[in-house]
Amino acid sequence: MEQFITHKVMLVLALIAVIAPFLAFLTYALGGKRQKSGVVSTVAIAISLLLSLFLAISAWNRELLHVRYDWFTIGTNTVTVGILVNNLSLVMLVLVPLVALPVHIYSFSYMKGDTGLRRYWMYLSLFCFAMLGLVVADSLFLLYMCWELVGFASYLLIGFWYERDAAIKANKKAFLINRLGDLGFLIGLAILFSEFGTWDLAQLFGHDGLIAKEGGADASYLTWAGLAFFLAAMAKSAQFPLHIWLPDAMEGPTAVSSLIHAATMVAAGVFLLARVSPLFNDTVLMTIATVGSITAFVAASIALTQRDIKRVLAFSTISQLGFMMVAIGIGQIGTAIFHLVTHAFFKCLLFLCAGAVIHEIQHQKEKHKLQIDPQDIGLMGGLRKTMPSTFVLSLIGAAALAGLPLTAGYLSKDALLIFAFEWANYQAGFWVFIPLLLMIASGMTAFYIARWLFKIFYGQNRLSLSIGKAIHYHEAPVLMRWPMVLLAGCCLFFVFSYNPLVFEDTWLLNGLERTDLLQRVNIYHTVIPAAINSVSIVLIFLAWRWYAKGKYPLKGSGMLYDWSYHQYGLNRLYEKGVVKPLLFVSGALYRFDVKIIDGLVLLVANLVELSGRLAAWVDRYVLDGAVNGVGNLAQGIGMLLRNGRKGKVQRYLLGMLIVFLLMIIYANFI
Repeated sequence: MEQFITHKVMLVLALIAVIAPFLAFLTYALGGKRQKSGVVSTVAIAISLLLSLFLAISAWNRELLHVRYDWFTIGTNTVTVGILVNNLSLVMLVLVPLVALPVHIYSFSYMKGDTGLRRYWMYLSLFCFAMLGLVVADSLFLLYMCWELVGFASYLLIGFWYERDAAIKANKKAFLINRLGDLGFLIGLAILFSEFGTWDLAQLFGHDGLIAKEGGADASYLTWAGLAFFLAAMAKSAQFPLHIWLPDAMEGPTAVSSLIHAATMVAAGVFLLARVSPLFNDTVLMTIATVGSITAFVAASIALTQRDIKRVLAFSTISQLGFMMVAIGIGQIGTAIFHLVTHAFFKCLLFLCAGAVIHEIQHQKEKHKLQIDPQDIGLMGGLRKTMPSTFVLSLIGAAALAGLPLTAGYLSKDALLIFAFEWANYQAGFWVFIPLLLMIASGMTAFYIARWLFKIFYGQNRLSLSIGKAIHYHEAPVLMRWPMVLLAGCCLFFVFSYNPLVFEDTWLLNGLERTDLLQRVNIYHTVIPAAINSVSIVLIFLAWRWYAKGKYPLKGSGMLYDWSYHQYGLNRLYEKGVVKPLLFVSGALYRFDVKIIDGLVLLVANLVELSGRLAAWVDRYVLDGAVNGVGNLAQGIGMLLRNGRKGKVQRYLLGMLIVFLLMIIYANFI
């Protein structure tokens, strides 16, 4: 009985943690325009964090917490709704508010003075509620509903500054591309329900679930369902070639970008695949690993040349999501989630640091009435002297992204790379290209984040040089710095392990699902970390000479540079190969509808109208005319006869004369 009460209390606490941001959303939605303070939203997400931490401490590595109730019935099948909490749920349940709370606090200063504050806090609370609901949903159908709500909330946040044309285009682009993924999700739902008659996660994917009992590795529907769910994850987690929406999502406020790119929307795809991973057979796993490795490489190569301070980080996010997809594809679900968590902290930190820089440059732009782009890293430089705290925090985030020792990123990245090489060793030789692409992408990551750091914080103040006027920067406000300090602490190794160099001792990784199919290759555990970190240090040194010291021997042009800067022409390819043909076809169909279909309808209508008018004319002038003519004739004869009986002898004699003459004519001529 005590155990039952404990479980019941824990599930109630999980429900409160999910609902708290929704109550904040309702407060802003119903509170009117005067409700502009972010206190309600911040308190709500703080409550979610505290309850989630309590649940994690109480329920980690314990039996599954699950409660469900009947929702509705389809035929003989009953769809249930409820809450499911296991180690995977607990990780995300803590991670989302742990990243969202610093973002909320940061926003007090970053968004100060904005005219749309009520909308901002309302959208942010809705977004957090949707993501928290997604991670504790106990059925795929409920998960899908939260999945759609996450997409809708992100649409609102990306287009928050709707007066900007670029923001409107960006949120429409994100919305449309994510609809492709949602179609895959729906197909996956339909396949599973048609096969098993349920969407309950525990029934489907538990250790003794329906997939394990009835699926079978050769079942073709497993392949199609797995690929359908992967399509959903490709769109949500921005995998090649559906990644093009994420860089444009930078049009939203930087605090929003940090939340979307860290532990919420883009992480939803990885979380979904982790949830349904028992469904995947070898074909689906190979597909996931291949697409993930290509995404990691392509996005990292594009990040090398970007000039926008946030776009560099956006392509970095896409690349790191590719790493996570590879971990899913090689069966290392726990490693994928481990890298998701570490990435959430250092990427959120880097975005908030970028926001601090943008905030200050925007202030200088308004103060000096400059016509500049405050996000162009080509106009920055030398900020480590005037913004030392932001510099140190950016350095920690950059080191974690590059996977340097003593950071959490080092542990998760090395775990992923080592497992990838062990997996390739287990497969045929061809598949070694996957870990090799990850190695190359990892090296490029170290270079582009070093370039990003050195161009912003080292060298001369290029903005002052370009305008010929001294520009004096100031450190970020306290409410922006302290959230970054919290995130920086989470980027260090001791949050996850007492051993800074060996990932096997990580508590998070040991608490999540790991495959035992791979054979340990000891040399990989030594050579790979040494090799990749050596390469990273060399590339960082090269970036330091090029961008900090100004000894750049290359031209910022050329075919490869242009390809990278213009994202390999993918946006243009989609524009000319997809968007314009669709617009042409839709325009042709519109013209066909207007000229042909509508023309035929109008012609038929005119013919019917003409027929009606003709029938009306015949009725009025022929049928009614004949009837009226007979009546008039009878009336005329009657009037004639009536007039002949008035007693006048002259008229009688005249009538007799006329009759007599007619008789003579008849007798002689007829």
